[in-house]
Amino acid sequence: MSDDEQASGSFTLDLSDDVRQMRDWVHDFAANVIRPAAAEWDEREETPWPILEEAAKIGLYSIEFFAEQWFEATGLGTPVAFEEIYWGDAGIGLSLTGSCLAAVAVSSNGTPEQIGEWLPQMFGGPGDVKLGAFCSSEPDAGSDVGAIRTRAVYDQATDEWVLNGTKTWATNGGIADVHVVVASVDPALGSRGQASFIVPPGTKGLSQGQKFRKLGIRASHTAEVVLDDVRVPGRCLVGGKEKLDARLARLAEGGVAGEQAAMKTFEASRPTVAAMAVGVARAAVEYATEYATQRVQFGKQIGQNQGIAFMLADMHASVDAARLLTWRAAWMARHGHKFSRAEGSMSKLFAGETAVRVTEQAIQILGGNGYTREYPVERWHRDAKIFTIFEGTSEIQRMIIGRAVTGLDVR
Repeated sequence: MSDDEQASGSFTLDLSDDVRQMRDWVHDFAANVIRPAAAEWDEREETPWPILEEAAKIGLYSIEFFAEQWFEATGLGTPVAFEEIYWGDAGIGLSLTGSCLAAVAVSSNGTPEQIGEWLPQMFGGPGDVKLGAFCSSEPDAGSDVGAIRTRAVYDQATDEWVLNGTKTWATNGGIADVHVVVASVDPALGSRGQASFIVPPGTKGLSQGQKFRKLGIRASHTAEVVLDDVRVPGRCLVGGKEKLDARLARLAEGGVAGEQAAMKTFEASRPTVAAMAVGVARAAVEYATEYATQRVQFGKQIGQNQGIAFMLADMHASVDAARLLTWRAAWMARHGHKFSRAEGSMSKLFAGETAVRVTEQAIQILGGNGYTREYPVERWHRDAKIFTIFEGTSEIQRMIIGRAVTGLDVR
């Protein structure tokens, strides 16, 4: 921002009219459709297809909606939308937004033709809801992306890539229509020798392995994906073979390869994941605050006790701080500002840790009631823990931030 712009008072934290209207619309769906169904689908541990269908009918579950928010001018469209969705429920929320990671992997690294062909097939439409899955983690390669063993070998005779390996912790894994798989094309290069591949619907050799029974986000399908001689057309290499060959050639000559595809995807998504955590945290803080003003013990509302009021004060301050860190990172990403101090990691780290802490405090405020499934705070606490684990654990985020702020090779 220029000095003139600052002098004119153009800096603002007010949302635009369009974003506010979108926020209220999404909140209405979260309050009236998602939240009432949350406990049922958490118990069932199944993908909530009826909720996805309802969202598709109104245009909430659609490539158009998510693209509109992703490209919203201020950068705040996606975090605002995701906060409201996850305020409704994190498990259902991840079913509604899980395809976005695969979409980001293709849209941020793929060709215009790949974006136009495959992104619509990750969402479908009313009456024909579809899913996408981003498959990066492996049994021996979670935070250590460089340890990926899934191989991709090019068959020049047929212009096909042959994929073999096992992926794990894949949201929508095995049930998705389109899978985006990170594989090694040159194991000697570690993460620099990796690329992403689109596996079209119905491709032979791709199957679902173990479906995981989880502590939280149980309405979201998480499973292994087994790749057994999976053949995909050459055009399914994200970004194209010419781009890959040029990158590998630079490496062979000792040059710089550029960002690794999977890490680029995760970096772009960190403020979005932070917004998810803010939504869960806000839900717990709002519920605990309302409970503290209504619950009477020893002749007064429990919120009149400093022990409760001070706890609520810290909870509210933490959620607001997490949101502001998230908005900063999202704004920077949208306007092309480099995360020179790992601002994306800061947002995810703080928001994830905040969600775990305030949901636990909410249980404490509700006491015995908070520990039962009759009240939603125990589910929110179970859901919150994932935000310190997936798409880079809190420890990994601290390492990234530490490297950025010190300039040292922190390990």
